[in-house]
Amino acid sequence: MKRLDDETKAELLAFLVVGQLFAFARSGVWLRTIHLIESAQIWLSSNGAECDWLERAQLVEACRVVALKALDLPFPQAEADLVQLFNLNRGWFLDYRKPVVQQIHAMCVAHLSHDASMI
Repeated sequence: MKRLDDETKAELLAFLVVGQLFAFARSGVWLRTIHLIESAQIWLSSNGAECDWLERAQLVEACRVVALKALDLPFPQAEADLVQLFNLNRGWFLDYRKPVVQQIHAMCVAHLSHDASMI
């Protein structure tokens, strides 16, 4: 297992943000904290990474902030288009070929680097 470096944090955060936006597009409500924690654990396991509970909680909180900012992006609304944001063939992965996934990842990198500069 590998600890989370800055890029891995950004990838996990992007996964959580896309999950939030996916849920919001489908049902009009945000994911509950327990679902975000479970999503983070699934992603960590699928990607051979680990982090402590505090770091996971911080990323869950950050995903709420970034998801609100990402509402302005052209996020898909149709079920068939939403499912295409993920590449689930061998685990829980985002499809980084999709422009909206790339934009969300960039927002996550910016958010994390902004938070780090405030410490």
